[in-house]
Amino acid sequence: MADTRTPSAAGHPAAASRGPRTAAVLSRNSPLWRRMRELALMPALLLLVVLGSFTNDTFLTERNIISILGASAALAMVVLAESLVLITGKFDLSLESVVGIAPALGALLVLPAAQAGFGAELPVALGIVAILLVGAGVGAVNGLLVVKLRLNAFIVTLAMLIILRGLLVGATEGQTLFGMPEAFFTLATTTFLSVPASVWLAAAAFATAGLMLKYHRWGRALYAIGGNQQAARAAGIRVDRVMLAVFVIAGVLAAVGGLIQTGYVGAINSNQGENMIFTVFAAAVIGGISLDGGKGSMLGALTGVLLLGVVQNLLTLAQVSSFWIQAIYGGIILLALMIARVTTGRAQD
Repeated sequence: MADTRTPSAAGHPAAASRGPRTAAVLSRNSPLWRRMRELALMPALLLLVVLGSFTNDTFLTERNIISILGASAALAMVVLAESLVLITGKFDLSLESVVGIAPALGALLVLPAAQAGFGAELPVALGIVAILLVGAGVGAVNGLLVVKLRLNAFIVTLAMLIILRGLLVGATEGQTLFGMPEAFFTLATTTFLSVPASVWLAAAAFATAGLMLKYHRWGRALYAIGGNQQAARAAGIRVDRVMLAVFVIAGVLAAVGGLIQTGYVGAINSNQGENMIFTVFAAAVIGGISLDGGKGSMLGALTGVLLLGVVQNLLTLAQVSSFWIQAIYGGIILLALMIARVTTGRAQD
């Protein structure tokens, strides 16, 4: 390639030595550039925090901050689940229904018939295990249909969303389930250093996933599959096995999110998790997870969750009418996307 430097720059030793370093620092593949992309939402998040501190005296209190984290824990688990699937280049719309059906079936197996249960009255431990198994089972069915039968992931998981939503309404007969054992609420009610266990669990899950994606071969395989599935196969990656595992893990994470939501609300109703998938996709996408697969980080996704949590809290503190909340919510998401675009200089996929 021809040397495009000016003669003075080309002939100056200092300029010549600075050139490669500057190019390396500004390269879109450099660690600095990747870090900028991961933290692209921080300006928007900081702006909202500053705005909140000026508009409401209670916003920056310890109680309110813990409230934001506790209210965001269930969403964080589902966003983590969806992010893993998105990185492989697939979708899972059914996660919102898993948030409802998994804890509901666990509760129905534990509750007596007099409390709208199935009457099985299984031990509480088995009920909790059943919640996780339901999530894993739904993920396995989705994975088999998408990976083995090569069906469209969007259509398959949309159909599963509808099926599970119908099963939830049918199993509960449209009623709200109360009186579950204390174990169903433990994640939301137990605290450590004044912070709910659900928040610590979500933080640990994100940290583990982030480390796996960055340092473990299985995590790197997800990026490879999302980037180019055929190339990943050629490189010796067991694509089908990895993708099936991702769907199962996503289902389990969504089930845990449903258990957290149950503890936070104190009951399970027949529409638990309904329309949650829109917020999940919003948090993941504004956090830098590409819908095309192969791109994104857990730090970015977590920032997206926190941004939406702060937005929701600000709207609640401001006593904004529910008629306007959705419009404001969407507008802030678009604003966050534009800020991320400006701060990174990168087109969003």
